[in-house]
Amino acid sequence: MGIAETARIARERLGATPGVVRPPLAMIELFILRDFLSPDECAALIGMIDANRKPSRLLSENPDAAFRTSETCNLDRENPLVRGIDARIARLLGIDPRLGEILQGQRYGVGQQFKPHHDYLRPSEPYWGRQKEIGGQRTWTAMAFLNVPGRGGETQFPRIELTIPPRIGSLVVWNNLDEAGEPNPATLHAGLPVAEGVKYIVTKWYRERPWGVRRGARQSQGRPELR
Repeated sequence: MGIAETARIARERLGATPGVVRPPLAMIELFILRDFLSPDECAALIGMIDANRKPSRLLSENPDAAFRTSETCNLDRENPLVRGIDARIARLLGIDPRLGEILQGQRYGVGQQFKPHHDYLRPSEPYWGRQKEIGGQRTWTAMAFLNVPGRGGETQFPRIELTIPPRIGSLVVWNNLDEAGEPNPATLHAGLPVAEGVKYIVTKWYRERPWGVRRGARQSQGRPELR
């Protein structure tokens, strides 16, 4: 299944799901579903993040030390809770679960942020040689808020003048590509600095091909062979 077909199925599935809201945006496809995660699920995920968090990294080199200052952890995909959430997101979008990267948790303390960036991958960057072999381009992003900090921590899309405040359990989904399947600059977004308290989120990225499977490699029992 190609990028265009994946996008068609995702937008149709999201559009047909009760409770999903699609803001009237001309430049990107973005959807919001409140209460996707329960408070208990959010609390359990926060515990996992706190137990395993490390300083966040970037795929590309950036000399700005303040560009991404959060802490991050990859969640155990064999954990029953994580496995269930993975499956629910894939069903919601109608996307083959094999296309999904590992669910990632992020923690932002006071003053921490992720400056404006894109989730799609740039073929001009040094990392592209490896990334195109283990899944290729990122297509869709699904991000869920796990709590509400005292102040700040909104997710902002500056090019479309959209700011989304944190809400416990709320899921935000967007297509990183345009109608032609090319990277969409309008998906530029930022995690604004937390002014009070702590913010927790989880993020799921999908690729154009099974993630972690090198081109030409065989898959084991239908799951990616991670490299």
